[in-house]
Amino acid sequence: MTTVPKTAPQPAPQPVAALSATEARRIALRAQGFLGAPDRRAGVRGVLRHLGQVQLDTISVLARSHELIPYARLGAVGRTAVEEAYWSEGHAFEYWSHAACILPVEEWPLFAFRRRAYRDRPQWHHELSDGSYAKVIDQLRAEGPRTATELGGAKNKGEWWDWSDTKIAVERALMYGEVVVTERRGWKRVYDLAERAIPEPLRHDDLDDTECVRRLVRQAGEALGVGTRADIADYHRLRAEQFDAVVAESGLVPVTVEGWGKPAWADPAALATEPRGRHRTTLLSPFDSLIWERARTERIFGFTHRLEAYVPKPKRVHGYFAMPVLAGGRLVGRVDPAREGRTLVAKQVSLDGPKAVPPVAQALREAATWVGCDTVRVDRVNPPELAPLLTKALDA
Repeated sequence: MTTVPKTAPQPAPQPVAALSATEARRIALRAQGFLGAPDRRAGVRGVLRHLGQVQLDTISVLARSHELIPYARLGAVGRTAVEEAYWSEGHAFEYWSHAACILPVEEWPLFAFRRRAYRDRPQWHHELSDGSYAKVIDQLRAEGPRTATELGGAKNKGEWWDWSDTKIAVERALMYGEVVVTERRGWKRVYDLAERAIPEPLRHDDLDDTECVRRLVRQAGEALGVGTRADIADYHRLRAEQFDAVVAESGLVPVTVEGWGKPAWADPAALATEPRGRHRTTLLSPFDSLIWERARTERIFGFTHRLEAYVPKPKRVHGYFAMPVLAGGRLVGRVDPAREGRTLVAKQVSLDGPKAVPPVAQALREAATWVGCDTVRVDRVNPPELAPLLTKALDA
């Protein structure tokens, strides 16, 4: 039997900086757009390009998550303006990144590796009848952008996952990159041909898989400021081995962070200057990239949080869509919101102590104004002894 010699392990790169936990937290806040004056001139599109992606989700309580992301960074930008900034003039497309995400159109070439992987996929959960794929492509070419319903129906008469041939075909074409989601209309995906929706200079899949992953690792590192392998790889749902293969050439630099206990990498630009400026005070969507990964949130903020929308109601601790409250660069509480007419209802407010009361009250008032409410009602406060203080702060 022939023995294949093992490759000698490469020595770990020497860290270029040792960061305190506070320094790492402030770097992360600045990288995510929560420290320093917001760039209002770049607006919503600037937020999207800076983050590299904005996650979509079906839940809408205060507002949908993709609206909450720019609101948290810019303040009360008009909700209609948010949608227009994403979708008008071909500035963005929807694809699979961290999850279903809005992505700046210039990132189209970076996902060529994923489109190729989908094309090479050996099996699918949905069977596709002969001719269905070509029929959908021909229909889009002849009729222009369409939802699945407009193409002939999104599902059969069974359960919600019982997709029609049309839906299966157009979703497969989306994964392959022949079709693009160009907007959401009434929360339905609107599909168009990539040859029409993506600018010609971006449309060619010229980058090999390694270069796609390398650029995505660099982009994720810049958006996070500093992170572990798991943090950075998870930003675009890359595998750990993909990260390992490219990190040395990504431009990110190795660092150590007090208390993390794991190797970390940072954007060298984030290390060049000390993070300074005003901290944002705001409610955060659970799908915000600042906090979407539980282990990172616990490591950076000492704050344990999970979305309880899919937890049975009797087992919920903080509420259906509890939104962490960011203030002074820390997570100081949670609010589970609802809307009743022109009243923003805080069904449950969880506070980390008396000092959390003023910023939570501020965040509630600002959010109420943003969504067109003129009053705030608090149903329950934990701990209950802080309820009078919160009521007084809201009335101030």
